[in-house]
Amino acid sequence: MCMTEALEGLLKLLDLEPIEVNIFRGISPDIERQRVFGGQVAAQALIAAGKTVDKGSVHSLHSYFLRPGDPTVPILYEVDRIRDGRSFVTRRVVAIQHGKAIFNMSASFHVAEEGLEHGSAMPEVPSPEELPTLRERLAPWADQLGDFLNRPQPIDQRFVGELPWNKEVGPRPPRQQLWIRANGQIQEDPLLHAAVITYASDMSLFDSILLPHKIRWDDPRFMGASLDHCMWFHRPFKADEWLLYDQESPAAYGARGLARASLFTQDGTIVCSLAQEGLIRIRKDLPPAISPGEG
Repeated sequence: MCMTEALEGLLKLLDLEPIEVNIFRGISPDIERQRVFGGQVAAQALIAAGKTVDKGSVHSLHSYFLRPGDPTVPILYEVDRIRDGRSFVTRRVVAIQHGKAIFNMSASFHVAEEGLEHGSAMPEVPSPEELPTLRERLAPWADQLGDFLNRPQPIDQRFVGELPWNKEVGPRPPRQQLWIRANGQIQEDPLLHAAVITYASDMSLFDSILLPHKIRWDDPRFMGASLDHCMWFHRPFKADEWLLYDQESPAAYGARGLARASLFTQDGTIVCSLAQEGLIRIRKDLPPAISPGEG
């Protein structure tokens, strides 16, 4: 599988420019966005942290989204080398734009050791080869999606069951599953594979929080944003091979909702656990959006 142009573009975003000791600069893609995609900032911050580490591989990251990112200007990543131990290395990364912090991450790296092993069982789902591509799934809404439908994507997503944004399907249990992988082959670099999956992990996890409700992203009453994002990398994996993204939302209350997830390889091995809390605000002074076929 060759590298696609879209994946090549993502890898360029992750190729940060060192501008001073412990300071790196990242750019955003040249596409129209109101704010920087959170997965991009998290992935770039992880790369920045990793560039200051000379042993071990990332085993966890804990991050907070502080302010919306401006996609028209570069992002500076300042790395604090908090600790270099014999087995663990800890880094703190702050992403800065316009003189203010927009994102904060703590990342920990671990030198490989032997230990106890067990893992959750992967749920039974259709294989990714049995499922249609996202472009095929979105074809019925081609007129509404415009150029987005044919825009190449760096991450291949194959959803199990209904798409989370389909307003024609009513409220459902807060769980969804999809297969994800990089849309092309990536060089053998564990940090890069972890960063690509960090990027991809923010593309759909929030959606599981909305599934039990009638609210969707295009509803004018709704304002949503990721508050934090955490990942635990259990075992080595490759981002350019299929991973099942098994998601659920156990709770939502007080304008916040929690989502958690696991990533499994095709042979059923759990390789990563994730959690994300999102801000969910509903304006009471606006009427609900009209779904197709209503009104």
